[in-house]
Amino acid sequence: MKLDTKRRADRRLDLVYRIGAGLTGLVLIGFGIAGLMIRLPLFDTQGEVIAGLSTNGALSFLSIAVGSLLVGAMVLGGIFASNVCIVVGVAFLVSGLVNLFLMGTDFNILAFSIPNVIFSFVVGLVVLTFGMYGRFSGGLDEDNPFHQYRESRHQTRVPAPRTEDGGARARGAEGVPRARERGQDPVYRAGYEDAHRGAPGGATALGAYGRHRRGGSTR
Repeated sequence: MKLDTKRRADRRLDLVYRIGAGLTGLVLIGFGIAGLMIRLPLFDTQGEVIAGLSTNGALSFLSIAVGSLLVGAMVLGGIFASNVCIVVGVAFLVSGLVNLFLMGTDFNILAFSIPNVIFSFVVGLVVLTFGMYGRFSGGLDEDNPFHQYRESRHQTRVPAPRTEDGGARARGAEGVPRARERGQDPVYRAGYEDAHRGAPGGATALGAYGRHRRGGSTR
């Protein structure tokens, strides 16, 4: 699904996605560049403190890479920026949780500390909120593109309800050929005419015809 940027609601969503991706991307790029300027060791588990956060060479490179991805999403905008914000937000939350257990071990290759974990959780929630804005809420406006997309999918999956008039027409259409078939049968017509005139054998003939039909000659 693509956003229609000609509509006001879509432009507002697009602007939110761009702002969320752009601001977060610029912050990460600035943090990564600051770490590279002091030439930190690549996988130093202790790291150096920059702007209250511990970092090393690997975390600096990773920050620049993720920040560049977010800036690119800001340039493209639309649904792509929303998807990137959601993926990056989830990645930050997972990173904060994983590195919380790796702190103080030899596997702390990104030199995380408690401030880094808190920063990762906060940034992850903020970016995820930007990416999910106007997409997953249950009370979306009618002109929201995601609401219209859900409605269109729901209408294609749910069959139209069967009305009483439709059922009567179906039963009538089914009964017409059978009545016409009975009217064209010579045995049925002879028995019907005898019964109509009150002849003694008319009812017997119609009963024999019905037993003959139920015996499997039709249907």
